[in-house]
Amino acid sequence: GVPALPFATMSWVPVVDLSRDDAPTAVAEACERVGFLTVVGHGVPAAVVEAAWSTARAFFDLPLEERMAVAMPRPGYPYGYSPVAGETLARSLGDGAATPPDLKQSFAIGPVDRPTHTITDPDEAFAWSDNLWPAALPALRPAWEAYFRAMADLAARLLSTMAVGLGLDAGWFAPMIDRHTSAMRALDYPPAPDAAAAGQLGASAHTDYGTLTILLADPVQGGLQVQDPAGAWHPVSPVPGSFVVNLGDAMARWTNDRWRSTMHRVVVPAGRRQSIAFFHNANWDAVIECLPGCLGAGERPRYPPITAGPHLMQKFQATVNTY
Repeated sequence: GVPALPFATMSWVPVVDLSRDDAPTAVAEACERVGFLTVVGHGVPAAVVEAAWSTARAFFDLPLEERMAVAMPRPGYPYGYSPVAGETLARSLGDGAATPPDLKQSFAIGPVDRPTHTITDPDEAFAWSDNLWPAALPALRPAWEAYFRAMADLAARLLSTMAVGLGLDAGWFAPMIDRHTSAMRALDYPPAPDAAAAGQLGASAHTDYGTLTILLADPVQGGLQVQDPAGAWHPVSPVPGSFVVNLGDAMARWTNDRWRSTMHRVVVPAGRRQSIAFFHNANWDAVIECLPGCLGAGERPRYPPITAGPHLMQKFQATVNTY
């Protein structure tokens, strides 16, 4: 492949140290300009990260029948194992009919703590569906539950930093994320086959749906690319000990598109590539409407208010292929 140019990459997706006092300003600038940032100084213990990473790799190395024991029990079920060619992300944008299936296998979980509130909407109950844990790899569950909680804490910290960067109170988002229906997914991309379908991507071009995504990227294999406003694609080089954070569609709506939910994709890597993505969502009933301070003089909100849950369901159900 074409070697990534580190200087070009660094200039496109900024690196932000969350432990610095000026983090809110740096985060806000990255969200407005790019919609992606690489975060360091995040305080997530390395041991928690390593355990989640190594158990994910061990899971993908299990015999297929052990993986299929936790396969999504029916098409459209949100959690569990999905074999290669199980979904095509471009479908969520409505143009996926001619897109070849994505080349990857995945394992996903949803909330690790049971809801403490009453759920009346069957679609919300779906988001709280049971997780499936592989009996053949008992170490995976505690490692993943710890990592899920660490990511939820980091997402809350990021949203607090973002609120300050938007001129809001640090606790602005807190009551909208205390019953979040977030999801986490490990992806395993096999090395590029010679016979890869023409135009095939590891993950087709898409935006994410929720508030934000926290990605633990493969430290060796690149592959993630981010699109700039002119339509050019930029590689994201892995920074050791970091997470790649990007905004989802909900945050773009909240900010009236002042902040970006950026198109991104994964090109089929030369070697095997793994990643773990945490997709943070607001509470099911959180209302996403233009935030105070995100309307300029004479501007109107570009979007009507929407509740977070139904917005998510509509996007999710467009992407799932049967297998």
